[in-house]
Amino acid sequence: MANILVCDDEKEIVDAIEIYLSQEGHKIRKAYDGQEALRILDREAMDLLILDIMMPGLDGIRTTLKIRETNPLPIIMLSAKSEDADKILGLNVGADDYVTKPFSPLELIARVKSQLRRYTQLGSAKLPENGNLYRTGGLEMDDDKKEVRVDGEAVKLTPIEYSILLLLMKHPGKVFSIRQIYESIWNEEAVAAENTVAVHIRHIREKIEINPKEPRYLKVVWGLGYKIEKQKGG
Repeated sequence: MANILVCDDEKEIVDAIEIYLSQEGHKIRKAYDGQEALRILDREAMDLLILDIMMPGLDGIRTTLKIRETNPLPIIMLSAKSEDADKILGLNVGADDYVTKPFSPLELIARVKSQLRRYTQLGSAKLPENGNLYRTGGLEMDDDKKEVRVDGEAVKLTPIEYSILLLLMKHPGKVFSIRQIYESIWNEEAVAAENTVAVHIRHIREKIEINPKEPRYLKVVWGLGYKIEKQKGG
């Protein structure tokens, strides 16, 4: 069972989501604007947030920016079909996934399960006795402690970002296509996945690269995909 916060200014949508997810055994907290969601997150520990993009007052984009200052919990954004640009912006500021309205209960439940599974693996998975340390140059991932460091400085990644980087770090020099990355991380068929993967790659670069426009570690291989460049010391 997980504690899930649902935030949407349309009460009917919040109530419907509560019904779907309560049947899965989750405990639901409800909010109807971004400010109310932030107040709840300040007081209570949540395992996941479902957040509408378009809301009066503090919208989903600005709410996500505020949350990501301190909180790495998974965020699934809700958006209308006409809000494609907002969906990409949402991923860019730190959301992990999105669901397009109108959505089916089965799709929402599947995406919630995927995010919770990934978040649990990052936070409380049983650790093996032998360390799982991946390093190239000054970039280091300790998968036992779920820590990422660049030149000794800790870097905070969202669960999706961590999973992508770990996939690449485990195979330095190997090029992964967008399809391979998406299907490995999201565990579903890659359909129109280019923007989703590209946004997360860009966000990772902003956190691990001194100059994201001239990346040292996370390289694009044009027309093929992405790889982690092998560096001395790794």
